[in-house]
Amino acid sequence: MGFEHLRTELEEMKQAGTFRNLVALESAQHNRVTIDGKELIQLSSNNYLGLAAHPRLAEQAAEAARTFGAGTGSVRTIAGTLEMHQAFERELATFKHTEAALVFQSGFATNLGVLSALLGPEDVVISDELNHASIIDGIRLTKAKRRIYKHVDLADLEAALQETQDARTRLIVTDGVFSMDGNIAPLPEIVELAERYDALVMVDDAHASGVLGKAGRGTVNHFGLDGRVALQVGTLSKAIGVLGGYVACEQHVKDYLIHKGRPFLFSTSHPPAVVEANREALRVMEEETELFDRLWENTEFFKQGLRDLGFDIGTSTTPITPVIVGDEARCHELSDRLRQEGVFAQGIAFPTVAKGKARVRTIVTAEHTREDLTTALAAFEKVGRELNLIG
Repeated sequence: MGFEHLRTELEEMKQAGTFRNLVALESAQHNRVTIDGKELIQLSSNNYLGLAAHPRLAEQAAEAARTFGAGTGSVRTIAGTLEMHQAFERELATFKHTEAALVFQSGFATNLGVLSALLGPEDVVISDELNHASIIDGIRLTKAKRRIYKHVDLADLEAALQETQDARTRLIVTDGVFSMDGNIAPLPEIVELAERYDALVMVDDAHASGVLGKAGRGTVNHFGLDGRVALQVGTLSKAIGVLGGYVACEQHVKDYLIHKGRPFLFSTSHPPAVVEANREALRVMEEETELFDRLWENTEFFKQGLRDLGFDIGTSTTPITPVIVGDEARCHELSDRLRQEGVFAQGIAFPTVAKGKARVRTIVTAEHTREDLTTALAAFEKVGRELNLIG
């Protein structure tokens, strides 16, 4: 009854080999997970530091739930702001070296709320062509003019700045780390161009917070650009291991977003367990610095292993390492065969990436052991040779 055209589309996806069922985990998010009763090496999680099931975070979440209950019962602007919400935002601002920070319900909601609230018809947004879907959708909600520049192409970015000098505000938006390729944005050059042309910069550090910079402060800190980037946006659900999104900014920007950021205004605030787990995550990142050492040691080992086997891993310099296949159906076949060999590494295809750019995206974490990664590389070698992806 209704939406019959969807059945046709779904059938076409199945015929093309791109239809995927959701995969349900039966264990906590660790370096190894249980799926359909089988233990698999997890290479598809954004849990970079292993904080999602870290005992310190779990204990803080449990204690907060026991003391303050399961939920807040209201939006932040009515009765849903607890003192812990404000304390976390102060701590997050200190962590990001900014004047203020505001927390949203997710990273996606943050980009929607920030972009739609801050930009109007007199403004221009200038966006990298491979920015995350949440940035793209946030731009669609603005009334600002838009200019998309070629991926990390500084000449094209400068041309966009030259073409838009009559705008009230020009906001350059870029991912800090690009989620499908694992490359880092040339942020120093972007900031220099912005300052030369009197523009502002917004960086989405979803895959850089907890990965780059001192104690995981992100790309701005990694490049020594603290104080020179207007908006730092990110998620609390990847390396930080819990849930939510944030914007780190000046105080007057935060005050404006409290009144104009629609996802903030119209969504119930985070439960106490989420808030306190996030606060503990920041403490763990400051105190357990060995997590970052293990993350980068594992990254270099696994990345070099895939390279030595002959896989195309693109230009990644971060723990995100794509194994680029191209053909969508063949990519999913690689993923399915890896799962049979004990490795959970999901295939990613259109519309998440462009057609013909399908890849199995792998992410190593601080929790992986050398045995995990060696076993995974052996599986990639076996399946890669079977599918004629490597010689």
